Amino acid sequence: MTRSSLCPRVLFVLLVATLSAHAADYFPPPDSDGGWRTLKEPAEIREKAGMDAARLDAAFDFTQRCSQNGGLLVVRHGYLVLEKYYGRASRNVNPDMASTGKAYTSIACGIMLHEFHDKIPEGLDTKVFTEKYLPEAFPLDDARKANITLGQLLCMTAGYNGEGGAPTGVVHGKAAPMKPAPGQNIRDLDKSSLRCPLWTDPGGGYSYSSPSPHVASIVLRHVTGMELQDYINERLAKPMGWGAWGYCLHRGDFVMPHANGAGSTAVHATDALRFGYCLLHNGKWGDQQLVPAEYIALCNKPSPYNPHAPFSLQFEHNSDGHVAGGPRDAFYKSGAGGFGIFVVPSLDIVIYKMGGNNGQYDPALTGLPQPTPDTSRDDWKPIARTPFNEGSLGGDDGLRRVLEMVTAAVRD
Repeated sequence: MTRSSLCPRVLFVLLVATLSAHAADYFPPPDSDGGWRTLKEPAEIREKAGMDAARLDAAFDFTQRCSQNGGLLVVRHGYLVLEKYYGRASRNVNPDMASTGKAYTSIACGIMLHEFHDKIPEGLDTKVFTEKYLPEAFPLDDARKANITLGQLLCMTAGYNGEGGAPTGVVHGKAAPMKPAPGQNIRDLDKSSLRCPLWTDPGGGYSYSSPSPHVASIVLRHVTGMELQDYINERLAKPMGWGAWGYCLHRGDFVMPHANGAGSTAVHATDALRFGYCLLHNGKWGDQQLVPAEYIALCNKPSPYNPHAPFSLQFEHNSDGHVAGGPRDAFYKSGAGGFGIFVVPSLDIVIYKMGGNNGQYDPALTGLPQPTPDTSRDDWKPIARTPFNEGSLGGDDGLRRVLEMVTAAVRD
């Protein structure tokens, strides 16, 4: 059979299979060695990545309405097809990515469970409030904490009170307000996280509570014998070739003794893409299996540790279709200021949306040298919503819209 005798549908299937195989074999070198392969021309983007450049640009235009500073980066089939920034954001800055860092904590815990299986053989089912895993928690301030598992901490169903001035608890999909309670205190991060009060029995409900992933990072510290930042550096950053990165440990005259497992990771934009690209490839980077594939498989589906909300192992997932225009297999982690990392396996896409106010770009937070900032948006104010426009969509609403807009640009 000659190529000309194949029907268009067969040719299309062969083309997609070829592109997918090519993408599966591709892993970008460090930026210092050339970095991501990049497509810039609309025709190239359409042909090699199967995306509409005009729709990608529209997604970026929308992104600029979401936050004071930010950017949008998209990788499909291993090609960087969009990389644009505004305000103080740029490729090599190290902003406080806020709660986006919770995803890094979760993945580090997934690696730990495989590497140190003998030390924590029950895995996510492990009840961690014991002298072995959390000696500093004793004596327990609430006897119910003895029943908290690692899986519940990473799915925010440990029973910890929600954070902020108007916390919410969710029980089997039904949300109800709860009373505010003390949360994390960076001056004593470990103690304040361990002593955060419970609003329900472990497993009894979901509430977004930053102490939970930080407590998980304390467990990691005891199991691995390493600080969270050092463990991520050795198991993820070095193998993938990240540039300068760190945690926002410097708060005025106070230097935090431990990285916050609840966030404030500070990673270059193209390295945040590398992190997501590793998850897209089921934990592989080149010929190395950096993250257990079975752990990643638990991140974008309903979890037995959280029957209450679509949140699994620190990732929001769309298996219930609550992001109406997003693929059902999409999973992502957001962070205050409009940051978010998205992984969409069915479309072979990774998205990194940057955000943040000026304070999140303060170089004093990390102590890392930073490029000269573009201060043109330092006086930016969000657009107020009116009957004639939707205004500036910040937070998770803006993130979900970006997911919808980027995936709508697929033209395979």
